[in-house]
Amino acid sequence: MRAGGQTTVIQRILEQRATHATLEETTATLAVMLRVMPPPRALLVCQDAPLLEQLEGRIPPDMLEYESLADVNEAMRRFESEFRPVVVTDSLEMVRRLRVVARAPFILYVAPLDDTAGREAGFAAGADECVGRRASARELDARLAAARRIAELESVLRVTLAENRKLSATDDLTRVNSRRFFSKHFPREVERAARYGRALSLVLCDIDLFKGINDTYGHACGDQVLREFSARLQHSLRRGIDWVARIGGEEFAVVLPETGYQQALDVARKLRAAVAQPPYANEGKSLEVTASFGLCGLDRVPGGERRLAERVLKIADAALYRSKNAGRNRVTATMLNATGD
Repeated sequence: MRAGGQTTVIQRILEQRATHATLEETTATLAVMLRVMPPPRALLVCQDAPLLEQLEGRIPPDMLEYESLADVNEAMRRFESEFRPVVVTDSLEMVRRLRVVARAPFILYVAPLDDTAGREAGFAAGADECVGRRASARELDARLAAARRIAELESVLRVTLAENRKLSATDDLTRVNSRRFFSKHFPREVERAARYGRALSLVLCDIDLFKGINDTYGHACGDQVLREFSARLQHSLRRGIDWVARIGGEEFAVVLPETGYQQALDVARKLRAAVAQPPYANEGKSLEVTASFGLCGLDRVPGGERRLAERVLKIADAALYRSKNAGRNRVTATMLNATGD
């Protein structure tokens, strides 16, 4: 399937998904899934040694995880033993052989000359995209980035279709991410941060005395409070980066990628104020609602630690309950260092 075809299929799925959630919600879900994925694996198959060296110098580790080869037969053996979603090659033979396999990758063909004939030969062989051997560094970077985006989108599409993820990724009542989505993707956020040595923080929050709201005003009022509460959380966060999940009846998780302890503490305090004021409306009357917060923040996520996501969740949960026990409507924070908390 060509790049344009893949994009069309993804768009159709998003349109179908709109019957269950808004396009904005779906886009936010895709943004999380794309960010937590490791770089797509790729093969660089070039018989021209200087070209291979040039390509290796243009691909940073967070763009593609690649293996370099010069022999087409060996490259095909590697590809058949383990699928690679991206192949960059200067060999028309490699392009033709890849195009007939059951699951073809995105193929970027590097033509020997930057002319129409060279590009046409690449497309005729089955390449998804072509670039000239002497193309500018900016153009080459753009072609490689496009290859990565297509590979990532196809991967998300496959996961979505295989697991029917879209039907359970969003909480029906609050329209934030579901508990299942959190369970799948928070560990991946931790793995991503550990891979690149980045910061990451987790905030857990729980609406104070929520049972009393249901008992006094009814479950319809409680549902409306949950909807408005989640909307206030989302409104106070960075769009397309931070994300919220409902992980319990009145408990929410706020994931803050690329955010260290002190910055996350500032965010948690801002959230505490935002969910409390102004008061919530219920049948023309004002309803005071507050929440307690627990934070676990890491300025640099360490690599190689097993079950780190689970430990971060437990630390944030313990901080949340300290807030509850200390009188509610407050933030309790813990910094987790690389060697422990």
